[in-house]
This record gives sequence, structure tokens and C-alpha cells, in this order.
Amino acid sequence: MNSKLNEKRKHELEKISREVEMEDHIMSVSKLCTTLNTNLDTGLSPVAAKQILSTNGPNIVTTNIATGEWIRFVKNLFDWFNSFLWIGSLLCFITYITETYESSVDAQPDDLYLGFALAGAVTISGCFSYYQEAKSANIFITFRDLIPRYVTVIRAGSKLRCPVNEIVVGDLIEIQAGDRVPADIRITESHGLKCVNPLLMGNNEPFLRSNECTNTNPFLTKNLIFFSTNCVEDFSGTAQGIVIKTGDHTLMSHLLANYYQRKSTKKSSESLLNKDITFFIRIITAVSLFIGVILSILSYTIGYSWLNAIIFMIALFVAQIPEGLFPTLSVVLSLAAKRMASKNCLVTNYETVETLGLTSTIITNKTGTLTQNRMIVSHIWANNSVINSENLYRHSDGYKADLDSPAWRALIRIACLCNKAEFSAAQARLPPLKREAIGNSTDVALLKYMEIIIGCVESYRLKYPKIFEILFNSNVRHSLTINKFSGGFWLCMKGAPEVIFDRCSTILVMGKIRPFDQKYKSYFKHILEEFGSFGERVIAFCDTYLPYNEYPTDYTFDYELENYPTKDLRFVGLISLNNPPRASVPDSVHKCRSAGIKIIMITGDHPITAKAIATAVGIIPDDKQTMDENYRFGLRDIHENDEFTSPVITGTQFQRLSDQHLNHILSSDTNIVFARMTPNQKLIKCCRNKKSVNAVTGGDVFENADIHIAMGMTGSDMSKQRADIILLDDDFASIVSGIEEGRVIFDNLKKSICYTLSSKTPIICPFLLYLLIDIPLPLGSITILCIDLITDMIPAISLAYEFPEYDIMKYKPRDPIINKLVNKRLLFLSYAQLGVFELFGGLFTYLVIMNENGFNLSYLLGIRKLWDSMAINDLMDSYGQEWTYNRRKALEYTCHTAFFAAVVITKWSALICCKTRRISIIKQKMKNDVLTFSLFFELGLAVFLSYCPGLDRGINLYPLKLYWWFCSIPFAILMIIFDELRRFLLRRYPNGWVENETFY
Repeated sequence: MNSKLNEKRKHELEKISREVEMEDHIMSVSKLCTTLNTNLDTGLSPVAAKQILSTNGPNIVTTNIATGEWIRFVKNLFDWFNSFLWIGSLLCFITYITETYESSVDAQPDDLYLGFALAGAVTISGCFSYYQEAKSANIFITFRDLIPRYVTVIRAGSKLRCPVNEIVVGDLIEIQAGDRVPADIRITESHGLKCVNPLLMGNNEPFLRSNECTNTNPFLTKNLIFFSTNCVEDFSGTAQGIVIKTGDHTLMSHLLANYYQRKSTKKSSESLLNKDITFFIRIITAVSLFIGVILSILSYTIGYSWLNAIIFMIALFVAQIPEGLFPTLSVVLSLAAKRMASKNCLVTNYETVETLGLTSTIITNKTGTLTQNRMIVSHIWANNSVINSENLYRHSDGYKADLDSPAWRALIRIACLCNKAEFSAAQARLPPLKREAIGNSTDVALLKYMEIIIGCVESYRLKYPKIFEILFNSNVRHSLTINKFSGGFWLCMKGAPEVIFDRCSTILVMGKIRPFDQKYKSYFKHILEEFGSFGERVIAFCDTYLPYNEYPTDYTFDYELENYPTKDLRFVGLISLNNPPRASVPDSVHKCRSAGIKIIMITGDHPITAKAIATAVGIIPDDKQTMDENYRFGLRDIHENDEFTSPVITGTQFQRLSDQHLNHILSSDTNIVFARMTPNQKLIKCCRNKKSVNAVTGGDVFENADIHIAMGMTGSDMSKQRADIILLDDDFASIVSGIEEGRVIFDNLKKSICYTLSSKTPIICPFLLYLLIDIPLPLGSITILCIDLITDMIPAISLAYEFPEYDIMKYKPRDPIINKLVNKRLLFLSYAQLGVFELFGGLFTYLVIMNENGFNLSYLLGIRKLWDSMAINDLMDSYGQEWTYNRRKALEYTCHTAFFAAVVITKWSALICCKTRRISIIKQKMKNDVLTFSLFFELGLAVFLSYCPGLDRGINLYPLKLYWWFCSIPFAILMIIFDELRRFLLRRYPNGWVENETFY
């Protein structure tokens, strides 16, 4: 191990070790057991474990995260976007102070109000974003507890699954590949276990563990593994050890700050959603600043003071920025995560939810995801006979299976001993099929079946103690045990038939050992095809005898040396297992097909079995063949220019494919099944090269995958720790639900942005008219903020609660490069269509009020300088009335309030129009209660701001006559009619001009 560490890292570990007083790895195991009052064979008693737990507390690492919370709050308050608004607020205060000291008359308080309004808006927005972020974190913590995290503990001689937080010092526990070490452990027995701890070792190299003390430094010895260490899943390995430290007393608790960070081998990258939003915000910020600067310069050149010019710039900048976007985004992601959790889909990285909506390829394993992960023994081959498991004594020729024959005794021996599964001790009286068992689904099925036909498997195992073990993994595709018998050892092996066939030279049939020749191999190929056609997984069994004269009783079997036979073994038999598909999968597969999502199923099963399962759930049609069938089992070579018609490809064939040929296969729209292999970087990289967004299930983490999905029930601790999404029920349907949720997020964000941006046209155009045609200002800076920060905020957020449109899973995934969150069609619709109706509604109301008071349109043109002059107090209107400066401003502020009210009325229609992107509002209906509430809430706020006593003197919002509220209603009605017609044309003429120009 030391050779893998550089000198600098060794020096650092030596320095850390000097701070730690530990001798647990140096003392003998017997002395350690005495010190901790435990037993190497039986572990602690339940009573002793309970007492230690009450004394030492749970196995939990605590931390003070208050500082982190403050940092997170400050980041939300002062991110780069909010910083612009803080600068704007500061400029408003500076302008007001400067104007107060430079002017001989009292300064107008508009600048002061604007400064406070901006500061308040940013504070509220920052607090809201922080609240949503904290709420999302709490949702994750709540549902994280649903993920089972257990460890196998031996107490009073019985194995049981114990919650990680209940293990105590002195517990005897078992660790295997894929586990995350729950405490500091002294290893007492190890069989090829390899671990990685990049935090400690500084790299991701796997280190072999053993029960030998190899270094006085606890960090460099092989017989210790530390809390949070990952046991490598790619290697077979198990270990047993004694817990020596738990919770805050573990050595790794010194590095606690790093423990709470999400450890992942994938490189950190910004999500596609974040990229879209950041790009949009930067563009609109730059455009807003540009427009603000240009118009402020223009206003300065036509006679405004530099202070007023700055105020114009700030107001125009604020007018163009969608201040409610980030709060809306927080709500959308939080809601989506909560909805997904309710569908047994736990999101560990919330921005991944929207990326999941982009998924164009799902690379999924079979067992547990597409199937129920409840395997049962179906058929058995032994002694040249195929037997149905439901009736062990039934045979097609009328003979009974002889369980006492050498072949059956050997098959039973391997199935019982080369098996990691164990029954729960608390359910001994239940029938075997109803008892809970610890282990993988294959081993559990074999254990239960052996329990039925021979009785107590546990007693059988006690007769023949296990000396050495290698667990099954996807690399070697077999498991192996060596057990002690009288006179010698028996090496038992089970695994994939092809692997076992290659390792066997003889076969046990009818009590005789015969050569395992090509005739037998051809015969078994047909047997495998027959079992596989039923969708059954087939396990092959073989063994060999190791006499004591060649392998003494004290012989040490070594995983790395491989000092035991793995060739010329004796073939014994086959057992097939049935794993029924989940009932929800066919419908989910159909949804994927409708949504243009390709499914790539990867399984370690035989290609015929893989084909049968894939056909049963609808991934591939029944008439498709395997590549072996197309190419006559390798009699013809695979060429790159061959037309791809074989959706089932084996791992061996996959390795022979060039990248060009693989790209050709993956570019087809056909779903594909890869048999006898696991997900690997080559496959995922090729999928990535096709510019597809890949969601990958399984225990491994791939840097080229966009989304990593772990199984909550059967997944390893290591895979859950690194996953973006965890399926609590291991169900493929949950992935499809997540994809649908991701599409809903994108749709609802688009709708919210479209609604928010629609008010920018009626906000900025009054400033342009004010400067270009010299009319009194129709809409003031305070009322702009009322629209942006008060009345618009809740309706924009309410669109996060909008239900999905019925066709959301009936179109292909969007291209994130072409179809961004904000595109020119969305801008065209919001600014030039919906926004224009709002502008006309506001201007019409403005002109009605001005005309009532003697200022018709022709009279208003060019009157701005006279209107704004404080020296003129006898301005004549068209009726011959004289208007003082204060009366003119009161009328102007009334127009501001009326324009604001008109925008609110037309925004009702805009909100209703934004409920759907394609389907009719009539079909979508008003099912969103939050949106309905927001309509009346928005109107209520507008009424309050208009009629609240004192606001006319405070922020210049004046009461309105009742009928002025109705001036904009015709424009609101026209907006709905126009947009319904637009959506009708979208549906009637797909890919037509209307869709190309307005479908966002």
C-alpha cells in the first residue's frame, strides 16, 4: 500500500498519526476482545450492546453548521445578480442626498422611495431564496431517512441487519464490496476486500485489506478501515471486524468539514438549467444596462440633470430585470423535488431534476429496476434431467430425482455453501418462502429453495466451515468458496454458464465423471436458450476437491496470489431463476417511446434471457433477434456498414465493436439490449458523443454520464452516496416519472418567464414615449416597482404549481443547445404580443384620464418641458383651465396609478394565457388553485395600493374612479382570444409558420 502513496502524503499521515493515540491495530485480537468485552465468534450480547449504546450514544457524527447557514444566507442576499440591485439602491440614496444638498427647494422623495424599495425587494428576494433552499434541504433530510442504511452485525452468535446509528464499540460486523464503512473497524478476517479513501489517501487507488498489522501508523496499516471509507464495488471481497470507534470519536471526524461535502469522482459542472438561466440573466442584464445608459444619456442631452439621468437609468434597468425569476426557480425546484420524493424518487441535487427532463437515453440495469427483484427457482438441470422446481419429483420421462445421487449431493453442497445469503434469526418459525433473508436476490432464492428440499441450511453450513470466499461481481462473474471437510477442502463455484463452462474439463452425470467436451457444450447451449426464452436467469455450478496432502489444513488461500485451482473443475448442474417484470414497467416503456426516449437495457444475463425480459416489458419487439442469431453465433464477422437489425448485443461482441460501428448502432432509434455486460465508460461516452442526455442506473459512477441514478433498496452505500437521484423503490417507472417532472419544470419556468417578461413592454415604452414625443410620464418608477416586486411576484410563482399539459410526454426531448429556456420566440410572444396588449390597455386608460381633465392627445404632444417645470403654475388645458405644478403632478400620479391598475387587469389575461404552451385553456381548465388565488391576490394588492390612505403622500399612489378600472378590460379579453387562436393554429398546423415564430 505504501508504494501507492507519494512521500508528501506519507509525511502528512505520519504527522496526523502522532496526534492520535491508538494501539487497537497493534494489539492481538484476543487482547482487543478482552479490552472491549466482546467475543470474536459471537460478538456482543444484545443487552451489552444496548448498555453501550445508552452510554456512548448513537453512531452519528455531529457538526456545528451555523456558520455555514450564515454564509449561505449572505450568498443568497449578495449574489452577482442582486449586487446590481444593491448598487442601484445605493445610487438612489446618493442621488437623493446630493439633490437635497444641491437644490434650493425640497428634493422629491421619489429617489429615496426607489432606493428603499430596491433594498427591500432584494432583501425579500434573498430571504425567500434562502428559505426555499433551506426548505429543500429539509425535504432531502426528511426523505433521506427513507433510504435504508444498515450493516450486518453478529450479536449473540446470530446475524442481523442493524441500523448504522445503533452499532457500538465491540460489535462484530461484516463488510462487503460496495459498502461504506460505518465506523472505525479492526479487521479480524478478510477475503480480498479492497477500499478507497481519497480524503485520507489523496487518491482513488484501491487498497487491499487484511487482518495483519503491517505498519505502526494506523493510517498505513492494512488491518484498519475507517469511517466513511468506500469498499470498492468492482472487486469481490468481504471482511469481518470489530468496531473500535464510533461517531465523533472516529479518526475521520477530524476531517468533518469534508465529510459533509458530497464526495463524487465526477467532475463538478454547472447544470444545464443553471447555464440557461445564467446566460439569460447575463444577456438581459447587459441589454438593460445598455438601454438604461443610452436613454439616460439621451435624457441628459435634452435638458435633464445628471442626477435625473441616473434615476432614469436605474428605473429602466429595474424595469427590465425579472426580479422574481430566482424565487420562482427556487419554488419550482423545491416543489419538483417534493413531488418526486412522494413518487419514491429522491433528488440529492435539485438542479438535476430539470436535466432529467432532457433525458434522451436511459441506460438501465435489469434486475430490480425492470423486474421485481424477487427471484424464485424455476428449473433445475442435473443428471441429464430438467426438473420443474414446483415439483422436484416430476420428470418428463416419469423418473424421480434422486437427491442422494452424487450429482444432486454436489449441486446441493454448492448451492448451500457458495451462498452468502442468511435467514433472519427472528423468523425461524415461518415457512422458508416467507422468511426475510440477508443477501443478493440470487443467493436468497437459492437459500430458500435449499431450505425447502434439505431442511436446515444453517446446520448444514456449520458442519463445513468456510475457509475462503470470493463474492460475485461483474468483472469475474462468478463466486467461489472453499470449505473444510474431513480429508480435504471442497472448492465450490457458481456463476454465469459461459464462465463456468470455460473453467470445467469434466462433468458429473449419473454418478460418473465424464469429459466435458464440445458435445456437452452444444447441448447446454440449447438448454440455455430454452431457459432463456422463458426470461429466466441461469446459474451454473461446479466444484473440485482439494485433498489435505496437497492443501494442508493450515494452508492460506490468497485472493491476489490465486493459489487455488480455477481451471479443470467439475461441472455439476444448472439452476434457472425467474424474476418477474414489474407491472408498471410496460406502461413506462410505452411513455418513453412516445416521448422519443431511447432505452438501453444492460444485464449480466444470457442474451436469450435478456431478449425475453426486454420483449416482455416492451423494450424490443418480439420479432427482433440477438446479434448472435443474426450472425449465426459468430460464423460471420460484424461489419460497420451492416444495417443494424439486432437489438441484443453481448458484452463480447460489444468489445469487438469499433467506436464508429457503435456510434452507428446508437444513432438508430431502436431500443438496445446489452447482455453479459455492465455499464461502462465506452458505451456512455459514445452515447454522449451522440449529443444525448444520459441517465444511468447502477452502482458505478461514470464521468461521461449526465445523471447518476442509484437504487435505494438494493444499491450499495457507495452508489447512493454518489448519486444525483435515488430510487427508493428501485422501480423503472420512477425514472419516467422523474423525466416527466423535469419536463414540467422546464415548461413551468418558461411560462413563468413569459408571464414576467410580458410586463416589460408596458414598463419601458412609457419612458420612451416620455422622451421621444414629450408627453407627461405615463408610468412612474414607484409603480414600476409595484408591478415588478409586488403584484407580479405571486402570480409568477403560482405557475410553478401548474399541472402538466396532457401531451408533455408525447414529444421528443428538447435539444439544450437549440431550445434554451429563453429563446427569440418566447421574447417575441411576451414582448411583442402579450406585452403590446398590456401597453395598449395602460395607454388607453392614461389617455382617458388625461382627456377627462382637459389634456387630449394632440394637446399632450410636446408638453413635457412645460409640464415638468416647477416655475410654471398656470399651464392652460384645452378647456381653458389653469394647472399649477402640484395639481399637474397629482394628475400625473393618478395616471401612474391608473396605468398600474390597467397593467394588473391585463396581466390577469397574460397569466391565464401562460397556463399552457400548446393546448387550449378550456381543456387545461383552472385546476391550479394557487394560480386562481394569485389572480385575486394580485387584484387585491392593486386595490389596496390605490385606496390605502396616506399612500398618495407617501409613494404618490392616488385613488381611482371605479370606471377607470374597466378601461383595459377590452384589451384583456382580446389578449385571451388572440392567444387561443394562436394555440389553435399551433395544433392545427404543426411545424407551420405560427409554431416556428411563436411556440416557445
